[in-house]
Amino acid sequence: MPYWDYFWHYPRSVPKAVKDGIKTKSRGGSIGKTWWSKRWIGVLESFHMGARLGRGRSYARHGQVMSIDVQEGLVTAKVQGSRPKPYQIKIALKPLSQKDWNKVTEAMAEQAVFVAKLLAGEMPQNIEDAFEAAKVPLFPKSSRELETDCSCPDWANPCKHIAAVYYLLAEQFDDDPFLIFKLRGKSKEQLINELREKRAGADAFEEATGAEETELGVAFSTAPLEECLETFWEAGAELAAFSANPALPEVEFAVLKRLGKSPFTIKNKNVSVLLEKAYETVSRAALAKAIGDDQ
Repeated sequence: MPYWDYFWHYPRSVPKAVKDGIKTKSRGGSIGKTWWSKRWIGVLESFHMGARLGRGRSYARHGQVMSIDVQEGLVTAKVQGSRPKPYQIKIALKPLSQKDWNKVTEAMAEQAVFVAKLLAGEMPQNIEDAFEAAKVPLFPKSSRELETDCSCPDWANPCKHIAAVYYLLAEQFDDDPFLIFKLRGKSKEQLINELREKRAGADAFEEATGAEETELGVAFSTAPLEECLETFWEAGAELAAFSANPALPEVEFAVLKRLGKSPFTIKNKNVSVLLEKAYETVSRAALAKAIGDDQ
């Protein structure tokens, strides 16, 4: 346990109850449900911040955090402690430079699945590879990268009030993974626009060179239609070697996620939710049929 947990000792106090405070969705066990929120918590816990991290978890579960606001490079929050006036919290994480972001978005744009998942509101499992390619971290590498401040009298870093905000940030990241990028200095709109521009540039290059890329990454050239009129309806030798390998999509319900909630409901259920079940049923039935036909 760090020395400050012994040196800066304050008697345990009972925090004042908060009406409509922000409580964790998890009432027990781990906090965070997605891999990226668990990664955030894992990074923080790896810094061995002492017992106050655990006490902060308790504060987060009891709804002592009154507000959280995530801006570029800065998180501000209010946490109710034992005193009448809520404590003011600041957590700063240095934003990446535009030069570094250019490297990151170039690496992202090279992977179509990255763009597809991000547009669908999901964090790709290997997104950190894009940051490693740019030699910059997505998550902090050490506690020194997190500059924190709390108006409470406890000099420990983090105090339990800051720690409570750390845990609630994980669930905020669950709901909106783009907040992680925002904390690193790039808003959702900025990131998506940059990715679209880079993908558009890649598509324009492929169109200009007449080259396309298959899912397996094999490039091939396409001749203009007017040069293929005499042989257009011929199967060709390539068709005999062609095989289809159907699989479930990398991003489930990508179109529905892009569209958001439908303005229509059926028996108090949003149509988008009902369509998700229909899409899943049809996809799995088609996949099962395809596999059965091959047998």
